[in-house]
Amino acid sequence: MNRDTADRNNSVSLTVALISEVFFDDHAESRLRSALREAKDAGAELVVLPEIPLNPWAPATKNLRDEDAETMKGPRYQIQADAAADVGIGLLGGAIIKDSETGDRFNTSLLFSLKGALIGSFRKCHIPEEPGFWETSHYSAGSQPSEILDAFGIRFGIQICSDINRPQGALALAAAGAEAVINPRATEFATADRWRIVFTALAITSGAYILSVNRPAPEGGVLIGGPSVAVSPLGDVLIDSTDRISLVTLKRSVVEQARTKYPGYLPVRSDLYASAWGKIDPIPGYHTNWSTESV
Repeated sequence: MNRDTADRNNSVSLTVALISEVFFDDHAESRLRSALREAKDAGAELVVLPEIPLNPWAPATKNLRDEDAETMKGPRYQIQADAAADVGIGLLGGAIIKDSETGDRFNTSLLFSLKGALIGSFRKCHIPEEPGFWETSHYSAGSQPSEILDAFGIRFGIQICSDINRPQGALALAAAGAEAVINPRATEFATADRWRIVFTALAITSGAYILSVNRPAPEGGVLIGGPSVAVSPLGDVLIDSTDRISLVTLKRSVVEQARTKYPGYLPVRSDLYASAWGKIDPIPGYHTNWSTESV
């Protein structure tokens, strides 16, 4: 790589808006477009919404409702695609998507281009089942890791909420070339400090930006809420805010800097890790004896 090419690569950046807002009332479509326009006017090129942003927080109870899920290109999908195209901005949103062949439901992130085309998706892989988060009652676990998405200059992968608390996925994304890991979530106010620790540790150890946007307020008796967070690959907390819209600019030069400093320059021993993990059977989870009653 010559000097000019290296300089161009290091000048690559992406401004991201984390929008802590959900859209499922009668004015959801117009509010979504308004929020996207506000973000674009502020300089954002990509908007990230919270976990399943056009759904009420159905996992507050175990009650399964048919209307919470849709097939690909269903109404929630289409609202997000049309909004991205109308405003002309990238959008990472999501929906509960029903597999057209098996009928299984998946908590799915959906990445739309500024023309509204679907350019990536990811199914949540680690599904909680506890009071306020009865998620296995509503959707199944995905079985494929996130792809690295390269449509907006900065390469990134997706982890949905609890996925990032099994950090192997985020670390693998960074090792494969992701410069950021984006994490839509739905978590409680009381757990914000724990999540912040995870985000910061992952950013430092992976040499990638970690971005997360939360659902904004309590729903269905569940005390959801807490900050949007963005951490640089150097471990600097760039966003820690409950503002409705928070902006951060991701810079390739910062990723390159982090990966030439400790611990970023250490080798990534994929051969070693693969050997170790290959000797361990999948662990289904450490189950707890929660009440079977709905909450």
